[in-house]
Amino acid sequence: MIRLDGKTVAEHVKQRLLPRIEHFKSKIGRSPHLVVVLVGDDPASQVYVKNKQLACEKLGMKSTLLRKPANLSQADLEKLISELNTDDAVDGVLVQMPLPSHLKSDKIFELLDPSKDADGFSYFSTGLLWAGKATVKPCTPAGVIEILKYYKIPLKGKNVVVVGRSHIVGKPVAALLLDENATVTVVHSHTVNMQEYTQNADVVVVAAGKPHLLGKNDFKKDAVVIDVGIHGTGKGNLHGDVRFEELEGWVSAATPVPGGVGPMTIAMLLQNTVSLAEKRKF
Repeated sequence: MIRLDGKTVAEHVKQRLLPRIEHFKSKIGRSPHLVVVLVGDDPASQVYVKNKQLACEKLGMKSTLLRKPANLSQADLEKLISELNTDDAVDGVLVQMPLPSHLKSDKIFELLDPSKDADGFSYFSTGLLWAGKATVKPCTPAGVIEILKYYKIPLKGKNVVVVGRSHIVGKPVAALLLDENATVTVVHSHTVNMQEYTQNADVVVVAAGKPHLLGKNDFKKDAVVIDVGIHGTGKGNLHGDVRFEELEGWVSAATPVPGGVGPMTIAMLLQNTVSLAEKRKF
């Protein structure tokens, strides 16, 4: 079984960005600039945001973190987004999810300027994605495709099953797989006998958000398994939606957790920010 190493692919993406960042600096006189808005004290979000900042700085990009209290009002958050929309020194904006329960993420997706939508979640960006015209693509789904391409896993004409239909992963990854000319089926919690679909797939992308949901018996021999799930409390205690240890000797390739899709999310965020900066300024 080939271990699909997201860290290796992420580093490849970052190295590919370096000349683009230097070119932007030479033309515009500053680095591409990502602003991350963090509302509240969610521990996992704080770790993710810190990693995003470190990755930006390592590539010579500018990263600004705007921390806001958990009791921030909807009106104040919308005001902040409007200000960032009009700030010419800002190229990409990311509002870290999840937001506190009293805040409406839908409103933020509507309000955020698509030309600065670093996460690719605005409804305008989603429309472009399904039309096959996206400037930026949602980071985790784009990372899945990048891994498959890096390891030269063919998608054209292949039977691909996506487990999960979230706005963040399931739906957009299905759109990107269709763009690669795969035959795509999306299964979810209301699918009757989901195993019938996963057992017949050449590639399975698992984004159900349920720990250890699927194992060896859910996949056909020599399938490719991409596990997007991540669960646990620490580096030594992380696991995915798939029981990875069962797959050895059965599937042809699979992503581990951690170290699979996870590192790609940040790499694709950086790529999105650079792409948005270039589109705005060049």
